[in-house]
Amino acid sequence: MKLILLGPPGAGKGTQAQLLVDRYRIPQLSTGDMLRAAAAAGTDVGVRAKTIMDRGDLVPDDIMVEIIAERIGQPDTGNGFILDGFPRTLAQAEALDRLLEQRGVTIDAIVEIAVDEDVLMERIETRARETGGSRGDDKSTAKRLENYREKTAPVSDHYRSKGTLKRVDGMGTVDEVAASIDAHLRPLVEA
Repeated sequence: MKLILLGPPGAGKGTQAQLLVDRYRIPQLSTGDMLRAAAAAGTDVGVRAKTIMDRGDLVPDDIMVEIIAERIGQPDTGNGFILDGFPRTLAQAEALDRLLEQRGVTIDAIVEIAVDEDVLMERIETRARETGGSRGDDKSTAKRLENYREKTAPVSDHYRSKGTLKRVDGMGTVDEVAASIDAHLRPLVEA
């Protein structure tokens, strides 16, 4: 099972990804983890990424795609993987499409967890309070959501136009959202 998980900050992607990891016995490939692992491994692309990150800059799409290419070539992805945190922009989605096509890899499903923005703000604020954050984080939360609307939401349209996007309502409980995702994925597993 090869999946891409999309959704705004606070939608529950991390929680759902972990449930999918357990259910399908496939690794969750988060961009942050992949970047840190590539840098620690000292691969050519990892060294380039580390130099950029050490400067405080964002890793360019072409380097990120190289890191993903290395990661999906590792043995533990043989049965599939969950891409979490990539693609975040239309350009990244198109670069990922090219990489996967070159590798002969087909994504089984792109799952988007959709959540009402007011509820998202509430969830993120609650999480911040529980982890020692403050209401001063509201502006950064609003900025993250604005970034998502402007840069990442078009990724959903890209996959929707290809017919591969599975949209689930993220407004329910963790178990309800998981059941909704499972309802979309079960036919793929049984096929």
